[in-house]
Amino acid sequence: MIDKQFPSVAKAVADIPDGATVMIGGFGASGSPIELIHALIDQGARDLTVINNNTGNGEVGLAALIGNGQVRKMICSFPRSSQSRVFPKLYRAGEIELELVPQGTLAERIRAAGAGIPAFYTPTTVGTVLAEGKEIREFDGRPFVLEPWLKADFALVKCERADPVGNLTYNKTARNFSPLMCMAAKTTIAQTRE
Repeated sequence: MIDKQFPSVAKAVADIPDGATVMIGGFGASGSPIELIHALIDQGARDLTVINNNTGNGEVGLAALIGNGQVRKMICSFPRSSQSRVFPKLYRAGEIELELVPQGTLAERIRAAGAGIPAFYTPTTVGTVLAEGKEIREFDGRPFVLEPWLKADFALVKCERADPVGNLTYNKTARNFSPLMCMAAKTTIAQTRE
């Protein structure tokens, strides 16, 4: 059996290249793989597209990655949370792109990629600016917006335990989007306690 363990977080993220699309687990601070994110900051990959529920809190983890100028585009549901200071400043200055996605649609786009479903229809954004430029079709007399899957090159997640073949278990709400992200990414890197 192949040993999938890395001796350090630096080695774990060493192969993430410039321009990669990276899903980062976490719902606010819950389940956020802070050590992996800070290793990615040290590694220096730039021009990243990051998919997460929000844009980080304070000045650590995802907020630090964004603040270091390594993220070109954020795809998320909540770009401004109560402790979000870094992203709003960069966004207002035009230094970072944003694709805003309703939370349920974000989860389903990630899940669809993991299931091999390239797109699906949802009524969620009908009649809003988020539907502009997207295909709209009627089903049973109701309009629906076509949403594409969200795939990634890498998923960075935090879990409680991992076994030698890559099964992960999570601690309560720290699970959040992580299992879906693992399915939707080509490579998963898990920060684990055991």
